Amino acid sequence: MQVEGNRPIARIACGVSASLAFVRAAAAAGADACLVHHGWFWRGEDPCIIGVKGVRMRALLESGMHLFAYHLPLDVHPTLGNNAQLAQRLGWRTDGRCGDDALISWHDLATGTPAPRIASLLKRRLGQAALMVGALDRPIRRIAWCTGAAQDLLEQAARAGADAFVSGEISERTTHLARELGVAYFAAGHHATERFGVQALASHASEALGVEQVFIDDPNPA
Repeated sequence: MQVEGNRPIARIACGVSASLAFVRAAAAAGADACLVHHGWFWRGEDPCIIGVKGVRMRALLESGMHLFAYHLPLDVHPTLGNNAQLAQRLGWRTDGRCGDDALISWHDLATGTPAPRIASLLKRRLGQAALMVGALDRPIRRIAWCTGAAQDLLEQAARAGADAFVSGEISERTTHLARELGVAYFAAGHHATERFGVQALASHASEALGVEQVFIDDPNPA
């Protein structure tokens, strides 16, 4: 819990980020609590509750809703997490994990798969085109992934034998690194790759606690 509200919880609104639009939509939907992946109070952030942060906080407190946020624990949970839920939608089995804190998952495909076919699958399942860079002309046999802003885990994925790595964001340096490693990199959208874990967690909470739950999407192409 990041912010305590003042009401009993009978309905949870879940979403990717605790943006102002999300908080207002959750209040309009009659939620008693917000459950998100990207909450507030990040390390190194100015702690003052002013400006945008102040407006968001005021909207939440005036609504009486609670705010719950789960970041890395939600990424790596073996069944409810973002990585696990993304794999489920893409039809990939988690054959292993690697990298810092085992944040990277990987799967060995049955046959070598062209990069454009992976891109097509991502677009169908996520609803937006992924940006492809790196070695796009080699067949992909081992594919690795980590949702969100995990582009800097690319080298760790390559060391684990991945021919391709899927994440959400891309940095300028990512293109050069993918080319030099001989790996295909797919930037499929931070928001797009992290929509599913929080929904799985909210569904689990709904069943375990007997509360209602609703998913509110605040669309974000990045």
